Amino acid sequence: MKVHLLHETRDFDFGADLPARYEDVARDLELATLLGAMADGDKILSQVSAKVLLACLDDPEAIRYRQRVLADCLAQPQIIREMYAVAVGALEDKRQLWGGYGGSYQNASSNLMGAVRHLEAYVARLRQLRKIADDHAGKCRSYGLRTLFATLRRELDDEYFGEISYHLKQLQFRAGAVISAELDRDNSGTGFVLRDPGDARRGWKERLGIAPRSSYSFTLAPRDEAGAEILASLTGRGINLVANAAAQSADHIGGYFTMLRAELGFYVSCLNLAGRLETKGVPVTSPEPTQPSPPAFSCTDLRDACLELTSRDRVVGNDAQADGKPLVIITGANSGGKSTFLRSVGVAQLMMQCGLFVTASSYRANVTRGISTHFIREEDPGMTSGRLNDELKRMSAIASRLEPHGLVLFNESFAGTNEREGSEIGYQIVRALLDADVTVFFVTHRFAFAERFRRLHARSTLFLRAERQPDGRRNYKLAVKDPLPTSYGQDLYYRLGGWLDEDSALTPAASPDGEQRTWTLPAGPQAPADRQDERDRG
Repeated sequence: MKVHLLHETRDFDFGADLPARYEDVARDLELATLLGAMADGDKILSQVSAKVLLACLDDPEAIRYRQRVLADCLAQPQIIREMYAVAVGALEDKRQLWGGYGGSYQNASSNLMGAVRHLEAYVARLRQLRKIADDHAGKCRSYGLRTLFATLRRELDDEYFGEISYHLKQLQFRAGAVISAELDRDNSGTGFVLRDPGDARRGWKERLGIAPRSSYSFTLAPRDEAGAEILASLTGRGINLVANAAAQSADHIGGYFTMLRAELGFYVSCLNLAGRLETKGVPVTSPEPTQPSPPAFSCTDLRDACLELTSRDRVVGNDAQADGKPLVIITGANSGGKSTFLRSVGVAQLMMQCGLFVTASSYRANVTRGISTHFIREEDPGMTSGRLNDELKRMSAIASRLEPHGLVLFNESFAGTNEREGSEIGYQIVRALLDADVTVFFVTHRFAFAERFRRLHARSTLFLRAERQPDGRRNYKLAVKDPLPTSYGQDLYYRLGGWLDEDSALTPAASPDGEQRTWTLPAGPQAPADRQDERDRG
């Protein structure tokens, strides 16, 4: 039997390695928060969720297959949790059983005994799965769950349980093992065959001695240890094939429960996450994956799922429309929400490509062949290399594994040098990525870098700018606007310096393009501004 809840035609490969440098992606996008909410304290769920989340699907139809299964899970959560509990219980039973099988120190008899015990425990759990399938098969609409229930009902029918119960009872050899053998030329035993004990069981008249003897027997002396060892060896040779078959059957059923726990575990993790988000009233939607080309990206009210899970305050969502534009450059006011939007895109893309919902009112994007992040880092405390050298090394590692139709997220990259050099390095790298059919989202404060793309590649680039209120406050909304030569860093300077009261008015000075770039501070000391925790909003 197969599970096939994550793929239509095969099981998920949980033994596969995680993508190269996945630690950088997990760190930059703060995936530990997301995985923690999905696992809800369960170590197995955490491992399963990480494997599925980071193994991005690049086929839109494969993503839709999981989305349909997830829709059933969200509609009938009690069924999924009940089946998951059965799978977990089966594997717990295995650990709690006394005696095992397959060890190098064990003989055929102990292997058979251990395998039979495991099979008896597994059969009880298979009966539970069959009952769930009988009770709830008609409630599911997805092909994945309907096929799973149909398989359980077909393979685990009454005839199967009757036959396996009979064989397990026979393998206990309560009346002894009946083995036939032949003598070789040197009178050694050969051709050992385990027989059905029902064919050789003596009748009650023969056992009472009032009927003719149908077979010959002998009795060992109570202290004949050598004879007992010889008989045990002969018995082992007779039941060895059966013991191996029973052990293989136990392994097969155990493997099925292991895969069932893992694949159902992903959907249980999705239910855990949905519950957390629903408690906060966060909008979620089933995203629309499209083919890798032409470029497509649009979202409404997109939010950073990890920020939603940690923030007590309302998280601001953003809208964007970048269809036909493989490059998105995000500029604007410091602490205005640029980095938060970048993370929201990366997390949403991962969630979409593993079959999950996303935290938005709508989300539509290309499937990508790998997601990479290049975020700003603290300077090396060991002083073994400079910041720019470290940035270029990380960029080289990313480039070495990139494929066409990949996605790279840059956050204040190449800031380890001056404006001119940093802008030139960034421009050359981004142009090379675009030529290789790689989609790029780039958060930057380099005006020369952004302005160069505005002049030369405006048609293929979407420019978003973090908005700034006339009084210097941020509303964490991004608007489609051209880059400015200022990031309004002086806003933070005055706030942190305690010279700007949150109620104080600023006198704006109009710039030639109509944007407010500078202002005049009122004279006299001011009260400290409200220092709300913006959690590196950009």
